[in-house]
Amino acid sequence: MNVRRRRISGIAVTAATALGLGTLSACSSDSSAAGNTDKFDVVASFYPMEYLAEQIGGDHVNVTTLTEPGQEPHDLELSAKQTAQMGEADAVLYLKSLQPAVDEAIAQSDVKTKIDAATLTKLEDHGNVEHDHGGEEHADEHAEEEHSEGGEHSLDPHVWLDPVKYAEIAEGVAKSFEKADPDHADDYRKNAEALAKKLSGLDTAYKDGLKNTATKVFFTNHAAFGYLAERYGLTQEAINGLDPESEPSPARIKELQEEAKADGVTTVFYETLVSDKTAKTLAKDAGLKTDVLDPLEGITDKSKGDDYVAVMESNLKALQAALGAK
Repeated sequence: MNVRRRRISGIAVTAATALGLGTLSACSSDSSAAGNTDKFDVVASFYPMEYLAEQIGGDHVNVTTLTEPGQEPHDLELSAKQTAQMGEADAVLYLKSLQPAVDEAIAQSDVKTKIDAATLTKLEDHGNVEHDHGGEEHADEHAEEEHSEGGEHSLDPHVWLDPVKYAEIAEGVAKSFEKADPDHADDYRKNAEALAKKLSGLDTAYKDGLKNTATKVFFTNHAAFGYLAERYGLTQEAINGLDPESEPSPARIKELQEEAKADGVTTVFYETLVSDKTAKTLAKDAGLKTDVLDPLEGITDKSKGDDYVAVMESNLKALQAALGAK
C-alpha cells in the first residue's frame, strides 16, 4: 500500500526533533524501556496503538511509543536505539503502511508477537469518495490528481477515527495479548470489554449527535476522516487529498467555494500537527470559519482532551457546530 509521505513545516520538524531526541534519550536509559521490565513489554508505533496497548494491558504491560508527542507519524524515522529497543520487546503493535520506517524495522526484527492493526479490520479506499449529487466528473478528476504520484489508489490508513473499526482492532489486540501472555489473559479480556463499552458509547454519541444536521458536508485540510464520514453518513471534502501540505489549484479552490454555497458549508477544518495556512486562505476567500478537527495521530498540549475518547468527544462537538446539528 502506497501512502504518500507528508512534509511538515520546518518549525514542526525542529520541535519534533528536539522533543523526540530529548524524550528518546531519557526513555532509552530509563529502566522502563522495552525489554527491561518484568511486565509484558509492548512497543507501539504511534498514539492510537499506544492507547489500545495501555487500555487493554492495564497494569500488566509496559508500553513505549516510537512516535513522540508532537511528531508527525507519517514522517517518522527511527534511531538505531529505537530499533534495538524494539528487538527487546515482547510485542510490537503497529498499523502497516502508515509509517514505512516502522514497517521496515519490524520486518527485520525478531520480535515474537507482531500485531498489525491493518489485519484486524477492513481498510478501504477513500481516495475518490465524493458527492452522490452529480459530482462524478469532478470525483474522477480529483481522484486522478490525488493519486497521480502512486499511479494506484491507496487504502486509507486512518481507521482509528471510526470508533466501530477501532473497537474491532481492540478486540484483535486483546486476543494477541491473551495468547502472548496467557498468565494475564483474564485481565486483558476484562480490560478489552471495558474499552469496547467506551468505544460503543462514543459511537452512540456520534450517531445521535450527527443524526439531524443542516448539512452533511465538511471541509478538511487533508483526507483523514473518510471512515468517520462514512460511518455517520457525512461527506468529507479534502482541500488537499492525502497530502495536507500541498497547495490546492485555483480551480480546486473555486470548486470548493461553489460547493460551500451549494451545500451550506460553514467551516474549514485543519489539524494541530500541520500548517493551517491553506485552510485559512480558503476560509478567508470563501467567507467561512475555521476550526480544529483532530486526526488523533498524537496527543500534545494543544490537543482538546488528554486521551482518545476525550479528543473524539471534542471532534464531535466541533462537527456538530460546523454542520448545524439540531
